[in-house]
Amino acid sequence: MEIAILSSSGVEYLARWGHFLFGVTWIGLLYYFNFVQTEYFKEAEPAAKADALQKLAPRALWWFRWGAMFTFLTGLILLFYKGPSSNLYLYAGALMGILMFLNVWLIIWPNQQKVIGGAEDAASAGAKAGLASRTNTLFSGPMLFFMGASSHLPAGSMPDGAYSLAAGASMPALLVTVLVILAIEANAIWGKTGPITTVKGVIVSSLVLTLILYLILQFL
Repeated sequence: MEIAILSSSGVEYLARWGHFLFGVTWIGLLYYFNFVQTEYFKEAEPAAKADALQKLAPRALWWFRWGAMFTFLTGLILLFYKGPSSNLYLYAGALMGILMFLNVWLIIWPNQQKVIGGAEDAASAGAKAGLASRTNTLFSGPMLFFMGASSHLPAGSMPDGAYSLAAGASMPALLVTVLVILAIEANAIWGKTGPITTVKGVIVSSLVLTLILYLILQFL
């Protein structure tokens, strides 16, 4: 029995370590693309931009998309182990993390392939990838906040499989939070960049979104 418990704890810890490691890789490259590479491409000479697009971007995108994949997989393992002890903050963060992962593999990567390959619709593809990437940057602030809050701030939990709510959280608050997140994701697919077009805009928007979602979960 002791060996089984230690083995289970060991697997959970390895998954948590991997989640951090792959997450740092993924989110670090997300910020690189949005805060560094995109801004550089706006000012680079055509030859320099073309060279970076063919030699640098594919390498960065490889690490980016697989970082996202293994962050997602290790996150699923952690959710399995946490099970009934999961709380509302964790679910909110996990929802944004899952949407970010789907954005990488279903929107950003397919469209970036068109950009790198010089497809006829490269400009349109680049815009779609850019909007999804900006949205992921927008989500990253509250996603990371709620992942940390799940262990350090009180929230609704599910002890012994029975749903309970605490610390001001309510089912309407959870539903509103989910609707806000899904509305932002819908914009990532069919909408426009709006205030998240600029680096300053997306950083401020991410911080504001974090505050709004926190207030919804705490006080609605």
